[in-house]
Amino acid sequence: MKKIMLVAAMVGIAACSQADNAPAPDATEEAAEAAPANIAADGLPSEGTYKVTLADGSVQMEELKADGTYVATVDGKVVESGTWEQKAPETYCYTTDEEGAEQVCNAESVGADGVWTSTNPDGETATVERVEAEAAAE
Repeated sequence: MKKIMLVAAMVGIAACSQADNAPAPDATEEAAEAAPANIAADGLPSEGTYKVTLADGSVQMEELKADGTYVATVDGKVVESGTWEQKAPETYCYTTDEEGAEQVCNAESVGADGVWTSTNPDGETATVERVEAEAAAE
């Protein structure tokens, strides 16, 4: 009987020790889980207004709305609309409202020089600038 109690006590102690020695969650995993959704390449929320200078030099304004839709304008006229998704700070995806349109994802980054670029799957690169709400309304 004493041996059974001794073995049971040792098993109990071993079980407690194993729980105390359980590996801590990986800090990277915790950071990924805690990272807020829809963070753009510049580290700020994706929603907002942007001045986008396309590869051909033309400029359009894009407004990314909190409901997941966007509108692109040139000189105040809508030239494109659709839905957007920020899969990661370096991956911005959009789908135009055109019938049969498929999602397109651009690779985005902010270089050491502070220039934010967005490169589409065809390799065309646009420069992106976040526009403050007051400036966008002008």
